[in-house]
Amino acid sequence: MSLPIGNAVHHIAVIGTNYEASRHFYVDVLGFEVVREVWREEKQDWKIDLALDGCELELFILPKAPARPSWPEAAGLRHLAFRVESVPEMADRLEARGIVCEPIRTDEFTGGRMTFFHDPDGLPLEIHE
Repeated sequence: MSLPIGNAVHHIAVIGTNYEASRHFYVDVLGFEVVREVWREEKQDWKIDLALDGCELELFILPKAPARPSWPEAAGLRHLAFRVESVPEMADRLEARGIVCEPIRTDEFTGGRMTFFHDPDGLPLEIHE
């Protein structure tokens, strides 16, 4: 018998290396709301708690964080996916802000359209209908 772990995902954590670039990307471009922002002296990093439609994202800024060991199939988090009404519309809006999106394709399992783009540190992000 499985162990119910809960009823929802509480948050997702992402590590960025550049405070200005990561904060701008997640807040000004993707539209996350800043819940709290804390400089942690003991760790010499920023922790920014963000929210988007009930989803929480912890953004840690660690300037000396190591790069992903391989691309894109490193063990661990593969990508974050955001549900959107229209992938072509959102891809156009991202491209207008200088964010390059891969060609739009159809998910072979769900039939929904999808595409990938990247955050300032190269983390793969997806938009999916």
